[in-house]
Formats: sequence, structure tokens, C-alpha cells
Amino acid sequence: MRRIALFTTMMMFLTGFSGAAQAQIEQYTFDKAHTQILFFVDHLGFSKSHGEFLNFDGGFTFDRGEPAKSNVEITIKTASIDMNDQKWNDHMKNADFFNVEKFPNMTFKSTGIEVTGENTANITGDLTILETTKPVVLAVTHNKSGKHAFGEKFMAGFSATTNIKRSDFGMTYGLPMVGDDVEIRIQVEGERVEAGGEGLGNK
Repeated sequence: MRRIALFTTMMMFLTGFSGAAQAQIEQYTFDKAHTQILFFVDHLGFSKSHGEFLNFDGGFTFDRGEPAKSNVEITIKTASIDMNDQKWNDHMKNADFFNVEKFPNMTFKSTGIEVTGENTANITGDLTILETTKPVVLAVTHNKSGKHAFGEKFMAGFSATTNIKRSDFGMTYGLPMVGDDVEIRIQVEGERVEAGGEGLGNK
């Protein structure tokens, strides 16, 4: 009798877990104040110069039961590039680099996710720069999910890195004095979109 009761309890637990997993697909928008898109590139061999994109839109879904079913999409406004120097900003915006008047956006859309650990995954996706699309792989770490310390909103945080060659996208100005290899580092805080509500990324 005791074994039957134990079996019944286990089945109830497993059924409940399965049901919860099926309901775990969550929609998030980017908390722009706490999301950073940074890149680093060699400058004449002296240092790694860095820049940041300040304006972007998009979001992601996060499936807790089956993380491989999650996805992410982002559109980055190329004119929002910030190199911490106005002269350099202007140069990066012209036709030598991002040509922002002709190509105001660059995009990333995930195409697949491989879970590599308890809190890590490789996200494969299509990155489009200057209307050239190439596959890239983001190494992603899930840092934390939970209610925000200030208020009731539910947040999820991630870190991601990848490396690309800018020449693959037709951006060849200044090679090799300005490096071809570009390291990209991303910090993301996403706000969960509740039913009938909207997140920070939509405001």
C-alpha cells in the first residue's frame, strides 16, 4: 500500500512538472537601460578600441521546459553607434563603415539553440550587416531569472559573446590597421511580458 501511495505521489509530481513545462514559454522585451551591445576591435596594434550601439528593438522567448525552443530577434539602429568620440562616431556612420543612411538597420534572428550546460547554450542565428547575411554563433549564459528587487516585474538576465570578421560583411576600410576580427559582448536584461501587458521594450 505504501508503494502504491509513493508511486501515485511520484506520478502526480511528474504530471505536474510536465504540465508546467508545457506552459513555460515566456515572452520578453529588452530592458534597454540594462542591455548593452558592445564590440571590440584592434586599433593599430596598440589597443582594443570599443564601441556600443545604444538604440535597438526586439525581444526573445524563453522556454524553461525546453530551452532549445527559445528564440531571439533584434534590430539595431546603426546610427546609434557610440565610440565615445564624436569625430570617430561620424566616421563610423559614413560609407567607409556602417553607411547608416543607406543601411539604417542591422539584424539578428536566431535559427537554432544547442543547450550546452545547466545555464549555457549556443544560439545560432543570421546576422545581417550592410544587407549581407552570415551565420554566427552566440555563446550564451543564463545569469538569473526572478522578480526585480524594485517592483513586481519579472526579469531574465543573460550574457553572450561571439566573434565575427567585418570583411565577411563587406566592411573592409582600414584593413589591416583597423582589425578585421570583431569581438562582440552582449549583456541582456529582459522584462517578461504579462498577459495583456507590455514590457519596457515596447514603451
